[in-house]
Amino acid sequence: MLAVEDQQIRAALDQHWAASVDGDLERERIVSRRNIQAPCGHHPSKPAGFTIRKIIGNGDLWITEYVIIYNGRPVPTVSIMEFRDGKVIHETQYFTEPFEPPAWRARRVERMI
Repeated sequence: MLAVEDQQIRAALDQHWAASVDGDLERERIVSRRNIQAPCGHHPSKPAGFTIRKIIGNGDLWITEYVIIYNGRPVPTVSIMEFRDGKVIHETQYFTEPFEPPAWRARRVERMI
């Protein structure tokens, strides 16, 4: 069972991801929000949606695994959020896409698909 503070953070994360899924950039208040929104609003390929796979964490560190759909292709993504006093103080996102292995490594790579 999550501690009360963890339950509050998890609820805030659920609201954050729901707003993101809906494309609702006005639903939540974020300091420097315009700085965060600017790349999203000008991205040449707006996401067609995404699916949350897993949210784990406690205390001040929470990780969300999700898949964004860009140009009809799934892009696995990880968000690492650090909290202080129930508010996000830092977020790091990692976006992965399939890629061809570099030549120096190709002989060590076994194709899965």
